[in-house]
Amino acid sequence: MIFTDPLKSNLEFRDVYKNGRSRANTYLVVYLLENNTDRNRLGISVSKKVGNSVVRHRLKRLIKESYRLHENMFNSGLNIVAIARVGADKADYHAIEKALLHVMRLHNAVIK
Repeated sequence: MIFTDPLKSNLEFRDVYKNGRSRANTYLVVYLLENNTDRNRLGISVSKKVGNSVVRHRLKRLIKESYRLHENMFNSGLNIVAIARVGADKADYHAIEKALLHVMRLHNAVIK
């Protein structure tokens, strides 16, 4: 299942920030909120503090690909907001993938 309905609007992001729960590690902060559907919705945020537009877009692609490859491992029915932290611009794909899986395990959102 590929997420085709990403979180886009500011209102959706704010709802997840306000009502969701967060966990973090070195590279990522992830907020989760149940959405009462059978699908996950992913939103990705990368601040200008992280780097220029090329760096920010690269991080978005890395997070999105990490999520896509492991989507079947995650619980369904969640709104997920992944925020890249300042040090994430130095990370490669494997570090981002490991960070995403780690944070999702902290949320107990990984199906064993």
